[in-house]
Amino acid sequence: MSQNATRTRHIHVRPNERGFGAEITGLDLSKPLSADILAEVKQAWADHAVIWFPGQPLSHDELEAFTLQIGPFGHDPFIAPMEDRPHILELRREPDEKARNFGAGWHSDWSFQEEPPAATILHSKVVPPVGGDTLYADCTRAYDALSDKMKGMLDGLVAIHSAALPYGTEGIFAQEKEARTMKIIVSKEAEKTCPHPLVRTHPVTGRKALYASPVYTVGIEGMTHEESAALLGFLYNHMTKDEFVYRHCWQPEMLTMWDNRCTLHYADGGYDGHLRVMHRTTVAGDVPH
Repeated sequence: MSQNATRTRHIHVRPNERGFGAEITGLDLSKPLSADILAEVKQAWADHAVIWFPGQPLSHDELEAFTLQIGPFGHDPFIAPMEDRPHILELRREPDEKARNFGAGWHSDWSFQEEPPAATILHSKVVPPVGGDTLYADCTRAYDALSDKMKGMLDGLVAIHSAALPYGTEGIFAQEKEARTMKIIVSKEAEKTCPHPLVRTHPVTGRKALYASPVYTVGIEGMTHEESAALLGFLYNHMTKDEFVYRHCWQPEMLTMWDNRCTLHYADGGYDGHLRVMHRTTVAGDVPH
């Protein structure tokens, strides 16, 4: 255990040096967690936004059971789930696939929904020997680092979210030429829009975070396209500065859970020629405020 590690009553929490992201050990996720342990896990998640549990071989039933301890399942549109497992998505890329790796763009999962998921849970089954990292951006500290003048301008602005860019009938996946193992569902439904505050307040911590992404945010209410593109472009560059980003290196049978309400993430590539298999669930959230 490093000097930065802390021990609660039941689990070990080892934060990254900058406090964004933490490793949790000392528990077995294949079994139901006691109320005390679950409370400690949820507190660590609130404190660090991204938490991971190494060495957790889980069956589908066990992955679903752990997810439900965090909260009810979220709704996952536009991607076909595993057969007989409507709440588990298999993020699979075969060694010979040429299509761009899934999730290769900064985003917060399903932010175009009226009630976007609070958590995404990803469990690694097959990890390539190279590449395949996931990058996370701390949108809370990114907001904190802005000037008071900029914060004052952003507070009260409403961003428009849509799944049109990736999943619309003329979106990225609709135009894809390379074969893909994952079944993507291109739909007119993806072209609907949903407004959310550009700065949202976390329902647990009370802290403010920037809530927009280049994948799902299409504009800002009351601004021209050029105005919103300029402001959003500045924010995207700011949110993804190295000082706010944690690069997560996977190990087989590792479970990682992140908070979509205050982070963005990006699936890195670099593993062409190698199989990568992950199983994903989401936990329902609430209307952003």
